[in-house]
Amino acid sequence: MKIGINASFARKSNTGIGQVTLNFLKKLGEFPVSSFYFPDKSRTSNAKTLKQQFFIYLEEDLPGRVKLPENFQKQVFLPIWKRDDLIRKIWWEKFSLPRLVRRNGCDIFLSLYQCPTIINGSVRHIMVVHDIIPKLFPEYLNNFRKKTYWRLTEKAIKKADKIIAVSRRTEKDLIRHLGVNPAKITVSHIDVDEIYKSEADEFADGKVLKKYGLKRGYILNGGGLEVRKNTEGVMRAYKIVFKKNKKEVFVNDFPQLVIWGKLMPQLAPLVTDAEKLAKEMNLATRVKFLDFVAQEDLPSLYRNAGMFVYPSFYEGFGLPVLEAMSQGVPVIASKCSSLPEVGGDSVLYCDPENIQDIAMVMRNVLANKELREILSRRGKERSKNFSWEKFTEKFFHIIINERRDFYGGKRAY
Repeated sequence: MKIGINASFARKSNTGIGQVTLNFLKKLGEFPVSSFYFPDKSRTSNAKTLKQQFFIYLEEDLPGRVKLPENFQKQVFLPIWKRDDLIRKIWWEKFSLPRLVRRNGCDIFLSLYQCPTIINGSVRHIMVVHDIIPKLFPEYLNNFRKKTYWRLTEKAIKKADKIIAVSRRTEKDLIRHLGVNPAKITVSHIDVDEIYKSEADEFADGKVLKKYGLKRGYILNGGGLEVRKNTEGVMRAYKIVFKKNKKEVFVNDFPQLVIWGKLMPQLAPLVTDAEKLAKEMNLATRVKFLDFVAQEDLPSLYRNAGMFVYPSFYEGFGLPVLEAMSQGVPVIASKCSSLPEVGGDSVLYCDPENIQDIAMVMRNVLANKELREILSRRGKERSKNFSWEKFTEKFFHIIINERRDFYGGKRAY
């Protein structure tokens, strides 16, 4: 059986989808595929002995840390249009990629993110959908190219044979806003990058703190400066807590607010100019901006925070919350969208629309050491429920059921 995988986002390892792509491929290469029974269309041979061949479709080669077995064949290619923009993206995903998938004779094709790819014919198409943000927030479609890309993506989502939604929230959005048949959707949670699985290293932590000029116990916010991430809400809540509680909670040293995330002015008005806002709010001396933070530094950045505050207005999953939980930092998150699904009872929730509510929850965590310890313990424990093994196993079960369905057998679920 031949299985094709769109791994284009492997070249963007600093993004959430990039991390999903790289970790899935790594786990896929380690997975005991031979333990699964794949129905054979010929119905004459022992299907369990059929060799699985994987085609990994890329725009750039994989980083060195991702090692693939011999039955994985990388196919790196680009369309004629070389400029890295939506025109090239549409060309690659909608035209070049399907043509190569059919040429390779794939039986199953997996898109690791929502995109305009439609595979006609006998190829069974499985698509991972992380969110449908452009449908819910039309302000993201602020030019013709973006509108075209989303229109094509929405059509492809509906045409896919099977959808893997990364959260129940995304599943509900697909059903409610795109009219997707619930029978086509399987929910499978993603996990954090493998770097978060390593044991804490005090020496490494010290180097990171020194690198960014930080002192342990800061209030952390990050994961992007998009307006929907609500960094402005965090800053306004921080100012309230600082003014009202700096002497009551921390007599000598009230923790500073640390924000990481690269500001990209070209995305205005979809992003928050947090540095400009800090000056307007007279918080320039209380807020430290780290800009882009390398992936290898993030675990230490989380671990040494007094709390992580993430009152996002909307998330398809909310990877930063799970990352923070895995490092044992107390988390405050929005009670909206998918975040309660990720955090469960190990996170404190707030109303992202209510600055006073965010401030109240922040103050409670700052003032209560026992609460911080409980949240830290619960977060680390809950984070163990998420794994790439589970995600990868769910993928193989879907393949099995898709082949049974296509070749006239009974579905296993």
